[in-house]
This record gives sequence, structure tokens and C-alpha cells, in this order.
Amino acid sequence: MSSAQAYDPYNPFDDDAAAELANQSSSPFNHNQNNNTTNANPSSKLQNLQSTLDDTAGMMRDNIEAINQRGEVLDDIDNRAYSLQNNASLFNKSANQVRKDMWKKNLKLKLCVALIIIIIIIVVVVPIAVHFSN
Repeated sequence: MSSAQAYDPYNPFDDDAAAELANQSSSPFNHNQNNNTTNANPSSKLQNLQSTLDDTAGMMRDNIEAINQRGEVLDDIDNRAYSLQNNASLFNKSANQVRKDMWKKNLKLKLCVALIIIIIIIVVVVPIAVHFSN
């Protein structure tokens, strides 16, 4: 008759090793070769588990360090983005100012050309009109 054991996720041993450990603890005066190998097997499993845990802890430390470095990089990128946004705003303002200045210069040039054409027309047409009106 076998007794069913509940699954224990914190038990580093498999069900057979746990059963053998339970048998060993129930008969402490039974010292044969089989118990010695049973003791070595859970111990090696425990060492393997400890090694795995140490490796995992090392990986987690590396991950935390990488996250911290990533946070620093993200802060640097955020600062650069903020600076670029400010520079873009200043560029937009200065570009609008240059556009307005160029529009004014263009308007002045067109007015000067129009004024010169009007003066030329007056210089040419007025003497002709005065000559034919006499």
C-alpha cells in the first residue's frame, strides 16, 4: 500500500528520494550501504539545486545591473529628447521670423519695381501727352 504525498514545490527531491528519506528517518539504526548511497544522492541533488540557485541569483544580479544601466540610458535619451524639442521650438520660431523678414524684403522689392515702372511710364507718357495736347 503506497501513501500518496502532496506535491511540494519547495521540496528539491523527487518523490522516490523523499520516500527513501522518510524510511531512513523512521529507522535511524539501519546503517547499510543502500542508505549511504541514498544520502549521497539527495546531497548531490541539493548541491545541484544550490548551484542552480546561485547561477540564477547571479543572472538576476546581472539583470538588475542591466536594468539600472538601461534606466540611465533612458534618462540620457529623455534629456536629449527634451533638448531636441526645445531646439526644434527655437528653430521653428527663428524660421518663422526669417520667413516674415524674407516676405517683407520681397514686398519691398516688388514695391520698388512697381514704383520704377510707374516712374518710367510717367516719364514716357507725360511728355508724349503734353506734346500731343499742344
